[in-house]
Amino acid sequence: MAIQHITLGGGCFWCLEAVYELVDGVTEVESGYCNGHVRQPSYEQVCQGDTGHVEVVRVSFDDARISLREVLEVFYAIHDPTTLNRQGNDVGPQYRSGIYWHDEAQRTVAQAVRDEAQAAHGGRVVTELQRLDNYWRAEDYHQHYYAQHPNQGYCAFVVGPKVEKFRRTFAARLKAS
Repeated sequence: MAIQHITLGGGCFWCLEAVYELVDGVTEVESGYCNGHVRQPSYEQVCQGDTGHVEVVRVSFDDARISLREVLEVFYAIHDPTTLNRQGNDVGPQYRSGIYWHDEAQRTVAQAVRDEAQAAHGGRVVTELQRLDNYWRAEDYHQHYYAQHPNQGYCAFVVGPKVEKFRRTFAARLKAS
C-alpha cells in the first residue's frame, strides 16, 4: 500500500470533501486552503477573496486501490471546470478550479487528464495546475462538515445533489458500507 496525496479545489470544500469521503481507496480527506500569500489564513480571511487562497481538499488515497487518474476523473465529474472563480452561487477566486500537485509525476497525470477534459468541454476548462504551496488546514468545524450537518441548508441543496451525482455516476467506486 502506497498512500499518495493530491490537493484539489473545485468550489466549496464541503462539496469535494463529502464526495471523496465516499470513494473506495480514499483513506483520508482534509479541508484546507492553499496557494495564497497569507500564512495560516482563517476561513473569514479566505472568504474575503483577497488572500489568493483557494478552498481545497487534500485527498489521501491508496494508489493500489485507486489511481490518481481515477481520483481526477471523479474531480472533473463533480464540479464545473469551465467557470472561472465560480461554482454555482459560490463566487470568488477562493472557489476556483485547481489541481495542486505534489510532485512531477502527479503534474504529468494531471496535465493529461485536464487535456482530456478540455477536449470533452470544447476547450473551455479553466482548471489551473500548480505545485501545492502554502497549504493550511481549515478550522476543525469544516472537517467532515456534510457528514455532521446533512440537513443544513447549503448541505441539503448544494452538497447533497453532488453526493447523489457521484453515487449514480461512480457506483462502482463507492466504499463498502
